[in-house]
Amino acid sequence: MTRCHLVALDVDGTLMSYDGRISDEVRAAVRAVRDAGMHVVLATGRGVHSAAPVAHSLGLTQGWLVCSNGAVTARLDPAAENGYEIVRVVTFDPGPALRTIALELPDALFAVEDLGLGFRVSADFPEGELSGDLEVVSWEELTSTPATRVVIRSPGSTPELFHELVERVGLHEVEYAVGWSAWLDLTPGGVSKASALEDVRQHLAVQPHATVAIGDGSNDVQMLRWAARGVAMGHAGDAVRAAADEVTGAIEDDGALAVLHSLLN
Repeated sequence: MTRCHLVALDVDGTLMSYDGRISDEVRAAVRAVRDAGMHVVLATGRGVHSAAPVAHSLGLTQGWLVCSNGAVTARLDPAAENGYEIVRVVTFDPGPALRTIALELPDALFAVEDLGLGFRVSADFPEGELSGDLEVVSWEELTSTPATRVVIRSPGSTPELFHELVERVGLHEVEYAVGWSAWLDLTPGGVSKASALEDVRQHLAVQPHATVAIGDGSNDVQMLRWAARGVAMGHAGDAVRAAADEVTGAIEDDGALAVLHSLLN
């Protein structure tokens, strides 16, 4: 294939195992792709406060980050505070969606991203599920703060029930992605990893045919469709696999490794 000039990589479940490990082989492959002159862009649901350290651990100190499922775009810069500069932020009013979900799931936990820091939360989340600084705030503050990303967690529910709930209440003005657990991510309407990556692609003057993306989650579907070569991880669900041009190995097999190596041939 024509050498790719922009490689978009999901983090959790793609580069990183669910217990937070990135293999030495994947780290080396990411660096090799970067050293070959390609633009490596992490495209993740993580906030920038959590995505930037992952990029640095991979040896990426310059370039671009797409965070919060596309609502935040940052430029890696070793001279900047924390190693990055936020260049684009899209927010929405989370109040209507939060109030609607709360009526259906009164025991759910809610978190609104606190840009660059962590999250404002309705109550304590299960240990280790959210990163950064966590501050419990009032319902009034939570629902009135413009948000880049909202997390809704229902420990006693299932992803299937979340899908049914979303369809039933009709979340029309926000984008949503249901995670591997009973977890719902909300981002501004019309915003996705794909929309942010398209802005980055145009800024970098990369041709549309020179793009590759690898992902495993429902928040990766639009990104995989956007890329000229969209690759789903082997453990991805049916909808994600259907959106991809090809399927690689699962995360436990370092499935992203074969794709990264193929870009160097």
